[in-house]
Amino acid sequence: MNDLQWTELVVFAVLFGVVTVMGFVAAKWKAGSTLDHLDEWGLGGRKFGSWITWFLIGGDLYTAYTFVAVPALMFSAGAAGFFALPYTVVVYPLVFLPLLRMWSVSRTHGYVTPADFVRGRYGSPTLALLIAITGIVATMPYIALQLVGLEAVLRTLGFNGSGIVGHLPLLIAFIILAVYTYQSGLRAPALIAFVKDILIYVVIIVAVIYLPIKLGGWSEIFGAADAKFDATPAPGDGILLSGNNQLQYATLALGSALALFLYPHSLTGVLASRGRNVIKRNMSALPAYSLLLGLLALLGYMAIAAGTKPLVNEATGRPDTNTIVPNLFDQMFPDWFAGIAFAAIGIGALVPAAIMSIAAANLWTRNIYKEYMNKRATPVQEAKQAKLASLVVKFGAVGFILFIDPQFSIDLQLIGGVMILQTLPAVAIALYTRWFHLKGLIAGWAVGMAWGMWLLYTIPSADGSRLHFGGSALKLSELSLFGWHPIDSPMTIYVGFVALLANLVVAVLVTLLARKLRWADGLDKTTPADYHADEGDPKLRAVGSH
Repeated sequence: MNDLQWTELVVFAVLFGVVTVMGFVAAKWKAGSTLDHLDEWGLGGRKFGSWITWFLIGGDLYTAYTFVAVPALMFSAGAAGFFALPYTVVVYPLVFLPLLRMWSVSRTHGYVTPADFVRGRYGSPTLALLIAITGIVATMPYIALQLVGLEAVLRTLGFNGSGIVGHLPLLIAFIILAVYTYQSGLRAPALIAFVKDILIYVVIIVAVIYLPIKLGGWSEIFGAADAKFDATPAPGDGILLSGNNQLQYATLALGSALALFLYPHSLTGVLASRGRNVIKRNMSALPAYSLLLGLLALLGYMAIAAGTKPLVNEATGRPDTNTIVPNLFDQMFPDWFAGIAFAAIGIGALVPAAIMSIAAANLWTRNIYKEYMNKRATPVQEAKQAKLASLVVKFGAVGFILFIDPQFSIDLQLIGGVMILQTLPAVAIALYTRWFHLKGLIAGWAVGMAWGMWLLYTIPSADGSRLHFGGSALKLSELSLFGWHPIDSPMTIYVGFVALLANLVVAVLVTLLARKLRWADGLDKTTPADYHADEGDPKLRAVGSH
């Protein structure tokens, strides 16, 4: 155990205590008649306005991943880590209209999860089950990513022991999170998101003004980064993209944008909003966070200029790249402000972790438990199942931290991204057309998922420490179709994009075959008008109805 940074620890603990109290108080904030209903516990009563939704979705999408993983990737790999900026720029125009349709059809029929929508659209419990399982499994490493960010802060504060001692503070924070999420549901992260976003804005504004002044200006920062990458050349590294990783950069940005609102937790924030106008305002305003993200990413270059080194993880004996930003703050800021910065990262991990666990719990309850175990489940039984499932999901995420040691925490999210992309035809495309046959969607999902996971398995890490699941960049020359290598090029491409293309091709071919053979398709319970209903429409299902 390293020496504890007491000033920073006290500031961190005080702010963490404040949001913990807020998490428990949130049960009575904008409360409905009961929390024993998924509309209330899992969607906050479906009545959040523009400001609450802005903070909730922003707190959900811009996370510890933003503060820890992206700057760490910039520190280690250079410009390739900047992919997160273009993808958050293009995502909002892409999802603006689909999210409006998803909100309308979900409020009309009382859907709580994307798998609920698939169940209604295709009349298939099997396809809904596949979407639900994909959402749950893809979300767990995303929750783990938030816990990685929190643990990076705790290590910098001095909690850097090996074995259970090294993970004990994380487990304590996890238990606190689990308890107030269990009690308050979505209202807890919605209320805490206000504090989280304010802290993050304060810290990053101070950082981008104060740190460049101390480091000699932006020319010195970029010069130091350029010198580092020139001195240690590696394929694709540098402050500029190389010819080999430009395709990877573009497909990763586009694939990540397509995946972002397929995650169940992203849709949870949307479905919790009061109406279509709230979503319109948020999709227009949320790109403001992208400016923040761009500035955050540059912390990786600032760390290079400052000579910051990652802490050695006492549990593994290897440098932990995720500690770069916390260590930079510890090195450059006064102790009291470093404590505020650490609290911003820590709370930035808890808010999305809570929303993600709630979304995964909703999937379990509505699309597995109620569909296959207890079709007559009452709203109270559903809420109880969701609360328990949210605890189980968090334990699963902690398992990722205890048993998986990725070089970059971003790898966890990239694996989940490849998986959730395979739900695009059944969820996003289905909002506009039901042309795909049910069996085509199932076959496409199976092929895309299997091929995507296989390709991820075959990719080693850049430093050679792992033979499998080492990244998501696939060389085109290694792309094989039953032993045939159609492209001889050293350029790399995002695995998720390749898997999604395979998914769509198979879905089209099987759909054409199904139409020709007249295979039975499922029953669509939605109507065209359902996709345009808005707040106040008499056809909307009442909140809290069974």
